[in-house]
Amino acid sequence: MNKTLRKAVIAGNWKMNKTPDETKALIEEMKPLVKDADCDVVLCVPYVDLYAALEAAAGSNIKIGAENCHWAKSGAFTGEVSAEMLAAVGVPYVIIGHSERRQYFGETDVTVHDRVRAALDAGLTVILCVGETLTQRKQNITMEVIATQTKIALAGVSAEELKNIIIAYEPVWAIGTGETATAEQADEVNGGIRALIAELYSQADADAFVVQYGGSMNAKNAAELLAKEHVDGGLIGGASLKAPDFATIVAAASK
Repeated sequence: MNKTLRKAVIAGNWKMNKTPDETKALIEEMKPLVKDADCDVVLCVPYVDLYAALEAAAGSNIKIGAENCHWAKSGAFTGEVSAEMLAAVGVPYVIIGHSERRQYFGETDVTVHDRVRAALDAGLTVILCVGETLTQRKQNITMEVIATQTKIALAGVSAEELKNIIIAYEPVWAIGTGETATAEQADEVNGGIRALIAELYSQADADAFVVQYGGSMNAKNAAELLAKEHVDGGLIGGASLKAPDFATIVAAASK
C-alpha cells in the first residue's frame, strides 16, 4: 500500500452465508475489534441480511455493501434487485462481476458493464472484480484478459465517476480454493491494473485509485500481501466470516 496516495479498503464478501440474526451477532463481535482501523472497512452481505447489517453497523466505522445488483431500474426480472433499491435502503457499496457470478450465473463483460453503469447512476460505490482463470495464466494472457474486462466495465465511466470504483483483482484459480497468488504475483497484476487506469484516465487518477487483492487473502498472508506497493486492501471471503481473522486483516491494512 502507498498510504500517502490512497486509503486501503478491506471488504468482506460473505457470499451465501449468515441469517439476519447471525449477521447482527457477527457484526457486534467485529465492531470493537475494528473500531480503530486506519482503513475503510466494508461488509458485503446477502440481500436478506442488509437491514440487519445496516442496523448493527449504525454508528460504527463499518460500511455495508451488497453482493450484486441488476442493470435495470425495475422490470420483469424475477429474483433480481436494482441498484436504486440498494440505494433506497441506505447501502453504499456493491460488488459487481465476482468470478462466481461469472462462472455460475452467466455474467459477461457486457452485463458487468451494464451493472456498473446502473450502480454508479444510483450513487453507489462499486467493487469491480476482474481476474483470470488458471488456463489463462498458464497461457501468459493474464493482463490481456484483465485489460479487456476492465476496459469494457469502465466504458463511458468519467474520471469523476472513477472515484466511486474500486477494482478487486481476484485470480479465479484462487477463489475458494485455498490457493493464493504470491505477494509478488498480486503486486505485479495490481500494478498492471494501475498502469491501465493511467492509460485510460491519468497518472493522478491511477495514483489515487484503489486496487484490492481478492484471492484467498487471510489472517496469515494478509500482512505480506498488503505490504506490496500496489495492493491497497482486500476483498475477503471466508476470513470475513470469522471476526478475529477479519480483524487481523484490518489491522494489517492499518499499519
